[in-house]
Amino acid sequence: MNRIVRSLYFDDFQVGQKFVSKARTLTEADIVNFAGLSWDHNQLHTDAEYAGQTQYGKRITHGLLGVVAHAGLTYQLTEDSILALLELNWKFHLPIYIGDTIHVEQTVQNLRESATGSRGILTFAKEVKNQKAEVLQTGTTTILLAKKEKEVR
Repeated sequence: MNRIVRSLYFDDFQVGQKFVSKARTLTEADIVNFAGLSWDHNQLHTDAEYAGQTQYGKRITHGLLGVVAHAGLTYQLTEDSILALLELNWKFHLPIYIGDTIHVEQTVQNLRESATGSRGILTFAKEVKNQKAEVLQTGTTTILLAKKEKEVR
């Protein structure tokens, strides 16, 4: 698997290529900030006593916080070449707990040129995993990417 080190363009990718993001720990501050931004103050996220009496045994992060964190962990790979996010399909398998350290493993699933041929469309299959290598969330993202500029001679 390749570590993300620089921004890639459509021409740089091959089907089956795998990339692993850096990791980040989701904190109490992340929960508070996300609750304020999203207006989702569900007690599973914000009330330790309530959450302790649920099937989870303690507070969990917002599921969508995992989606947003995944985007932040993977953006560098196409930072200079991405033109649009076209599609997102996502599944939630296990909760992300406060203090979990997550990373993203992504595999190039499909590549095709755009209708004009001047850009490319790429689909990644993604897994969000915690420090125990448990798969917490999975999904696919389809993005529109620039191609490398041709050298003028």
